[in-house]
Amino acid sequence: MIIVLLGPPGAGKGTQGERLAARLDVPKIATGDVLRAAVRDGTPLGLAAKAAMDRGDLVPDDVIMGIMKEALESPTAAKGAILDGVVRTTPQAEGVAAMLQGLGRQVDAVLLFDIAEDELVRRLSGRTTCDACQRPFFGRQPGEACEVDGKMGTLVRRRDDEPDAVRKRLQVYRDQTSPVISWYEQHGPRVVHIDAIGSLEDVEARALQALGY
Repeated sequence: MIIVLLGPPGAGKGTQGERLAARLDVPKIATGDVLRAAVRDGTPLGLAAKAAMDRGDLVPDDVIMGIMKEALESPTAAKGAILDGVVRTTPQAEGVAAMLQGLGRQVDAVLLFDIAEDELVRRLSGRTTCDACQRPFFGRQPGEACEVDGKMGTLVRRRDDEPDAVRKRLQVYRDQTSPVISWYEQHGPRVVHIDAIGSLEDVEARALQALGY
């Protein structure tokens, strides 16, 4: 089963992606993670991605799709995968569909995590991020140590987590993602809205129920 996660920043889809991946025994594949791995490993596509980043350019979609294809061809993804942050625009949705078709696979479900804008602003303006591993934390203060990476990192508050910046990010998300949702609704994979308010366990249970588990 190939599952695409959609949702605004702060909706918790990254955390839920990890939980769903563990529960379903499939990998969570995120664009940033596979790009960094390909660059680190020095693969041909990784070198192409690094060249683009060194020039200050966006990594071309065909390079990203190639790296995603390699990740999905891995034996660890034989049973499926959770795609987090892979589809942000309609061309990327089309690219993923074409890439999967070449592998004889398809997107089976799209989980859209719904949450009110005011709650997102509240959440994100209270978020800190580890400057080493980039893991987000809530209810923690800037300057505290990140225990996840062996206390090598320090928690910081990013400038784009300020309330005004958050609202701008949410507008960008809406502008980009509304067409993506429409595209999926017109091209087959079922789009399931998941209420993202509640405990991690409650949201996970809703997502699993939507997937038939």
